[in-house]
Amino acid sequence: MEIEVLGSGCKNCNALESVPAEALQRLGLDQPISKITDYAQIASYGVMSTPALAINGDVKITGRLPTVDEITRIIQAANA
Repeated sequence: MEIEVLGSGCKNCNALESVPAEALQRLGLDQPISKITDYAQIASYGVMSTPALAINGDVKITGRLPTVDEITRIIQAANA
């Protein structure tokens, strides 16, 4: 599973990094989390509002900071 945080480095973008990490810990999974800060690369995902979260190349969250529970459910669905 590939988990990517997309964002320029703003406060919410930085905060988003810890959310999937906590969700993975809850699920007992050890997956790396990549951070993409390059605007062209972020735009290639079709993201116009950050922070955003992509799992396996599919954007799941844009423009807001999700809860750990929400990300846990998204990871479980992607890992099924």
